[in-house]
Amino acid sequence: MTDVRRFEPGGYRTIPGVFQYSGGVAAEPGFAIERVTFRRQVPLAEGFARVEAHLTSIGRPLTAFCACELRSPGQFSEAGFIAFNQHYCETLAKWGIYDAATKFNPVARSNVCPLIGAPAAPGFYAFSYTVPAPREAMATFVNSGSGEAPEGKGAYGNHIVRRGETSPDAMADKARAVLGEMERRMRLLGFDWSGTTATQVYTVHDIHGFLGSEVVARGAARNGVTWHLARPPVVELEYEMDCRAIAIERVL
Repeated sequence: MTDVRRFEPGGYRTIPGVFQYSGGVAAEPGFAIERVTFRRQVPLAEGFARVEAHLTSIGRPLTAFCACELRSPGQFSEAGFIAFNQHYCETLAKWGIYDAATKFNPVARSNVCPLIGAPAAPGFYAFSYTVPAPREAMATFVNSGSGEAPEGKGAYGNHIVRRGETSPDAMADKARAVLGEMERRMRLLGFDWSGTTATQVYTVHDIHGFLGSEVVARGAARNGVTWHLARPPVVELEYEMDCRAIAIERVL
């Protein structure tokens, strides 16, 4: 993920990534990203239907869909994650967003597994989309969630930071790696921590050992941190983050 590419049908630019999602998205001039959280988590098919209904109701094309936050019952195996993602991308292909031939997917995404209250099947927690906005409107972006292993380099297990370790020291190293990836993606999109409105952390392990020295010290908690007691989507990953800058957020 080294280049930024414009997705003109959606009014946003994106960091090309793996086939299932991009590294992040940012609204192009003349557009802004808005976010909707579902009052209750909804299964994948129902979620897509409700996203489509919402976009239609506000006069936006389906290609305006630019990011989503999913919840799953438990962590996937590497093969299981690929199978789920192929199914997920089918709807994006129908919407004219995902290009199956080139495996280009501009949509940002996180997908985590709640420790308590996990859904019976994968589904939607929130989604984001672009709307027309004055060129002087606040710049907006959404970073995809990232765990402590680089993406696009083959099996996650071969690249996990401090693989198999969950000591406070190991978790701090994992957090540093993920913070660095968040910062890299923001730089590509033209942002830094000073422009964020929200930072989310996903782990079932204690974050207090590095919360101040790493997360707060680097500026990632300028509006606090939302800690979700949840695991990243793939087995052996222990820590994930995402961040965003969005002015308008709603609940459906």
